[in-house]
Amino acid sequence: MIRVALAAAVRTLPRGAGLAYEPKFDGHRMVVVRSETDVALQARSGRIVTSAFPDLAAAARLLPAGTVLDGEVVVWHGGRTDFALVQRRAAATAARATVLAQTLPASYAAFDVLELAGLDLRGRTYERRRAALVDLLLPLGPPLQPVPMTTDPELAATWYETLPASGIEGLVVKRLDQTYPAGRRGWQKLRHTDVRDAAVVGFTGTPRRPLALVLVLPVGDETPLVSSPLTAALRAELAAVVSARGAAAPAGATVTAIGLGEVPYRPLDPPLTAEVRHTSARHPPPEVLRLRTEL
Repeated sequence: MIRVALAAAVRTLPRGAGLAYEPKFDGHRMVVVRSETDVALQARSGRIVTSAFPDLAAAARLLPAGTVLDGEVVVWHGGRTDFALVQRRAAATAARATVLAQTLPASYAAFDVLELAGLDLRGRTYERRRAALVDLLLPLGPPLQPVPMTTDPELAATWYETLPASGIEGLVVKRLDQTYPAGRRGWQKLRHTDVRDAAVVGFTGTPRRPLALVLVLPVGDETPLVSSPLTAALRAELAAVVSARGAAAPAGATVTAIGLGEVPYRPLDPPLTAEVRHTSARHPPPEVLRLRTEL
C-alpha cells in the first residue's frame, strides 16, 4: 500500500516565498502504479479499484514501467467536475464500468510523481518532482494530466475566487523545497465550503436500502442531524458496510429531519465516520460527500 501525503486545513491563503499553489479537485484520491507487467489503481484507503476505471488503467499503461503517480480522479459533466458521478464510477461492477467508461469518462488530475521508471522521487523536492511530472504527462495528454500550478499568490487568489464554478473545492499549498510527506499532513488546503468529518450514529431506511445518515457534527450541541438523501453509490456502500457488520439494530430511535419531523432510524454502534459539507448547523441538511471507511 502506498501511503499518501495529507493536507491540514487553513482558513486564509498562505503567502510567502517558496510556496506553490494548486487547485483542489473534488474527486477521489487515487494512486496510479505502473509496474513491469500491468497497472494498479489504488484508493486512499489502499483498496484496489482498477476494475472500476478501465479507461484510466488503459491510459496508465502508456507510462514507463516503475512509475507511481498521486492525484485525483474526476468526472467532468456540463463544464464542471461532478463528485456524484465519480462515486457512481467508483461503485460500478467490472461489467458496468466498461459501459460507464464510454458514457462518463474519467480524468486523472495528477499532482505528484512518487516513482519514475523505477527511481524513487519521494526524497526529492516538490519543485523537482513537479518538473518531472510535467515532462512525463504533457506529451501523453488526457486523460492523465498534471494539475495547474502557480507560485504567484495573486493568481492563486484569483483561482480561489473563480474556479468554484468549475467544481474546484479550493487550493492546496506546498513548499517548493519540501520532500513528499507520506502519511503526514505536510501540505495545506484552503476550501471554500465547510467540509469536515462527522460521526455517523445511524441511518434512516432499511439495511438493504438506507436513505440518509444520522450525523453528529464536530461543532454545535451534538444533537443528531439527518443528512440530505444519499446518492445511489453511497447507499450501496453503506448497505455493504451494514451487511458486513451482521444483524442491524432495529429502528427504535427517532430523530428530527428538516421538513419531515420525527423519523425513525437504526443506530450504528460503533459509529462510522463520513465527510460532510454543510453551511450551517441545520439549514440546509448536511450533504454526505463520502464514507471514511478507512478510519
